[in-house]
Amino acid sequence: MTNEEKGMGKGLLIGIFAGTVVGSIIALLFAPKSGKKLRRDIKTKSDDFIDDADKYISDTKKKAWQFINDVKKKSELLVDDAEEMVNALLDESEKILDDAKDKVENYIQTGKVNLEKKAKPSKTIKKNANENQKN
Repeated sequence: MTNEEKGMGKGLLIGIFAGTVVGSIIALLFAPKSGKKLRRDIKTKSDDFIDDADKYISDTKKKAWQFINDVKKKSELLVDDAEEMVNALLDESEKILDDAKDKVENYIQTGKVNLEKKAKPSKTIKKNANENQKN
């Protein structure tokens, strides 16, 4: 229900309520009754209307508090869901980072081994050349 529809509904209820009050008062004023009886009827009707208005206000307050509590519960659920998603993303990103670190370390180790393999023959050649020069 949009705000405009709620406003129209509220206006309609207020209009019906006001119309009922005015109509009742007019009916009482034009009814052929004595002044005492008329005043008593007016007081009774006005008390009834006040009671109805109090009940309406009380019901509206209850519904408003219920709505507020429902919204709070739903927002807490949304926050919990978002928190779970964030934690899952953080865990996944941490795993990806660890995998990347492992790969980099493996590449570094492989590079060192390859470099040492290439460096050994040149060291051996230099060593043999030095020995040949001495002889």
